[in-house]
Amino acid sequence: MSTPVNKQTLLIELLTEELPPKALEKLSTSFADDVFAALREQQLAGADSVCTPFATPRRLALTVSNVASQQPDRKLERKGPAASAARDADGKISKALEGFMRSAGVEYEQLKLVHDGKADYYAVSIEQKGKSLDEYLPEMVLQALKKLPIPKLMRWGDSEHQFVRPVKSLVLMHGERVVKGEVLGCSSSNVTRGHRFLSTGTIALKNAAEYENSLGIVGNVVAGFRARRKMIAAQLEHTASEMGAVWIGHGSQSMQELLALSSIDRCTSSTLLDEVTALVEWPVVYIGEFDQEFLEVPQECLVLTMQQNQKYFPLLDKSGKLLNKFLIVSNMKVKNSKHIIGGNQRVVRSRLSDARFFFNQDRKQKLESRVEKLGSVVYHNKLGSQLQRVERIITLSGMIARLLNADKASAELVARLSKADLLTDMVGEFPELQGVMGRYYALHDGEKPEVADAIAGHYYPRFAGDSLPQGPLACAVALADKLETLVGIYGIGQVPTGDKDPFGLRRHALGVLRILIETPLELPLPALLKIAAENFPAGMLSPTVATELEGFMLDRLRGYLRERGFDATHIEAVIPMLGGKLYQATQRLEGVRAFATLEASKDLAAANKRVQNIMRKNLEELGADSAQNKVNKLLLVEKQELDLYQAIQDIIPYSVHYMERREYSHNLKSLVALKPFIDDFFNNVMVMAEDKALRKNRAALLNELGRLMNQVADISKLAV
Repeated sequence: MSTPVNKQTLLIELLTEELPPKALEKLSTSFADDVFAALREQQLAGADSVCTPFATPRRLALTVSNVASQQPDRKLERKGPAASAARDADGKISKALEGFMRSAGVEYEQLKLVHDGKADYYAVSIEQKGKSLDEYLPEMVLQALKKLPIPKLMRWGDSEHQFVRPVKSLVLMHGERVVKGEVLGCSSSNVTRGHRFLSTGTIALKNAAEYENSLGIVGNVVAGFRARRKMIAAQLEHTASEMGAVWIGHGSQSMQELLALSSIDRCTSSTLLDEVTALVEWPVVYIGEFDQEFLEVPQECLVLTMQQNQKYFPLLDKSGKLLNKFLIVSNMKVKNSKHIIGGNQRVVRSRLSDARFFFNQDRKQKLESRVEKLGSVVYHNKLGSQLQRVERIITLSGMIARLLNADKASAELVARLSKADLLTDMVGEFPELQGVMGRYYALHDGEKPEVADAIAGHYYPRFAGDSLPQGPLACAVALADKLETLVGIYGIGQVPTGDKDPFGLRRHALGVLRILIETPLELPLPALLKIAAENFPAGMLSPTVATELEGFMLDRLRGYLRERGFDATHIEAVIPMLGGKLYQATQRLEGVRAFATLEASKDLAAANKRVQNIMRKNLEELGADSAQNKVNKLLLVEKQELDLYQAIQDIIPYSVHYMERREYSHNLKSLVALKPFIDDFFNNVMVMAEDKALRKNRAALLNELGRLMNQVADISKLAV
């Protein structure tokens, strides 16, 4: 008789000391996912079960609905040795088969012969009685904890157990029942704790399904990470709105553009919200204030000081100007917030005073005076100092500026000053402000605004989706900076592998691609890589670095174009025909996309593929220089080849016109008119004629057809 199955909500909670805030949500979701997967694997949770993770600064928890108290009885099939190995030379049962029967606890008569599509093998069906949840749960929890992405474990007290933080207690409940077990030295119970200060102490849980409500009502704890995050965001929004302000981290994309805080990653505010969510259990928002005089310091410095050092949310007015007020997310709800606000204001004043001191001290020295000091800063032991790097960027910036018809001297000045702010106190405190502080200090030094703007802009784009450098000066130095890094680091063999890319070469490569394509700039990639490589001292880099790096960057280009929604087949058709002119890539792909919708496109692609196959297979007989041969009209003896030749000549002027105007879809669509002539040619004309002169002339005709068809893309790749 089978044991009755009871389905209830399962609760698992691990109470700890304060968990690392930046990793809290990841730890929570990983823990919940692994436990849930184990429950499903053992058929204790099913399709009707829902897993809900919880995480606060001092706990990892989860509930799973409809968890069975008992596994169902299962019929398992165990696979034994192959039939060919089941008996020895005398026809007796082999040792292998004997061992299998012994381990399975069965007799020979209980075995069955099964064919798996390749060979016969012995197998046995075994009835396995379902085990209880209690037998599995403690080990499931322990194994899930061991799998968590924790870089460094710790021990506590006299215990040999290890975890990211000391564990205080364990709750394992199935419905109203405590599941007995031990994990990391803690025995299970139904007792948890609420808020460290706002709760009366321990909380005896009556039912696993009431966990979240019990913690909220009795313990003053918002247990759900996402619920708490949403609660904080709503409070920030409400408080800021009442003040007629906007908090940094406001979700509106248009507002993000309005903020235009060039030094601050747009992900920063979102990351801060996650971090603050991981620091509080019962969030309450208060308004803090600092002296107006601090607004003389660049707002980027003030924002980063408040965000990174104090975890405050700065406020802006509707025009994007920083206010002398900020929002504090506290873990304490009190009747009189005077002391909380006052304490935070004293701390932020000290921090802002440091920022103001750095700013004032930095401006006492001109950027130019710092440049030579870069010679004492090592860039890379194989590539020299930061000053040597700057000198390479100066030369390369001037070359690229000429190609862009920008002022060469201004570009070289931007490049010379571009890294000087690395030696300032402000950038030493906040490395994120590289370039931004250079801009402020350049303006203070009396440099032209376009030079100062380019100093900041040459770092762009810094991350996926970031803005591009604006103007030819910034673009020239941005390209020079990124190309110098790419060629130098790649050229000494520091090639990214797997997920390891310590020098950010993938990011730099994507930055170059985006600048060339999205600006757009009519600069061929191979030429840029060549001049960048030649800018290094002879023998410093691999002699093939430019060619190898081009392949690396074209791989990044493929990924970039796929992310923009282009078909992989179309991408492979376009890239070989670009000749490094990346600024044409998206327009050509849009043309191929439009062409591919035409009914005739498949036939034309197939014809193009046939042309290429003929030429490739017969290259030796036709001669390596056959591609350069011109068509002799007098040797077009068949009507179909003469008609095709004339059709090609009729289309060429239109094709040239469309290519010059970059109307790539029109160029490809014009090929449709060739289809009947191509069909007639292949149906009636023998390319590899016995007459050598005719053979070469027809090959020349096909070459001319191929050149015409493949100006935009190698459309043979579109053939199915």
